[in-house]
Amino acid sequence: MNDVVASLPIERLVPHREPMLWLQRVLYCDENQVLAEAVVGEDHLLLDGGMVPAFAGIEYMAQAIAAWAGARALSRGEAVKPGFLLGTRRYRASCPGFHPGQCLQIEGRRELFGENGLGMFACRILEAGEVLATANVSVFEPPDPDAFLGNSAS
Repeated sequence: MNDVVASLPIERLVPHREPMLWLQRVLYCDENQVLAEAVVGEDHLLLDGGMVPAFAGIEYMAQAIAAWAGARALSRGEAVKPGFLLGTRRYRASCPGFHPGQCLQIEGRRELFGENGLGMFACRILEAGEVLATANVSVFEPPDPDAFLGNSAS
């Protein structure tokens, strides 16, 4: 799966679009883990006082998981579909935020992922090998997102 995924534009893997698409590319992806890269933009949606607050790390992690799910769907010949961030446990950041130009690597490792679409990932954000943030992230990938959201055609 990794060779194909690494060559795809990030827009093929995640349903997000600007200004909510914060990842630039996936560096590595297999059945159990993902490594994505993000460069904090000068025009980042949450930029405040010269930095993006550390709590935004949760969204970076969620987008890396979305890229993993998108790669998994494409490898099965399926369409990429939206998933949902359910929650985060033990989010810890060693910095107050992320600065424009900072190159972040976001790791997600699948701890569990059930047939019902519920999953949990152990995630980290790193810069040059230094861990900036860690968390356990819970997600949900419904079989039919439109039906889940009540958007079925009448």
